[in-house]
Amino acid sequence: MRKVEQLENMLAPVVESMGFIFWGVEYIQGRGAVVRVFIDSEDGIHVDDCEAVSHQISGVLDVEDPISTEYSLEVSSPGLDRPLFYIEQWQEYVGEQIRVRLLAPIEGRRRFTAELVEVAEDQLMLRHNGEVLTVPFGQVDRANLVPRFD
Repeated sequence: MRKVEQLENMLAPVVESMGFIFWGVEYIQGRGAVVRVFIDSEDGIHVDDCEAVSHQISGVLDVEDPISTEYSLEVSSPGLDRPLFYIEQWQEYVGEQIRVRLLAPIEGRRRFTAELVEVAEDQLMLRHNGEVLTVPFGQVDRANLVPRFD
């Protein structure tokens, strides 16, 4: 099991038991590793919410000890440029602009911004430069919503 999946399985129930939406987790390895947990709520997220969740998650991570090196824990809202981790999250943003980084190039590009046209099973249809590209969900390395200010 990948480290991110292990952290998801461990931390999602903690976040949800506190009444928040577990939006996702990033694990960034290296010197000074980072565990970044994103939480959400219909009422928005406040600093006190992040602090409370961080406190609970810290306890779980201390007991379970899934990371053998030193790391920093960050808990935050997904923000306006929210990262998209799960296919269900993508479905909420059909018609929106998404900034995408792929694991391997499609039509010569790994990074681009495109309109999310459709989500079908594990395929994403993205309109880029007037062309619709079909991208397997598993090929997405990272994706963020492009915020609209209108």
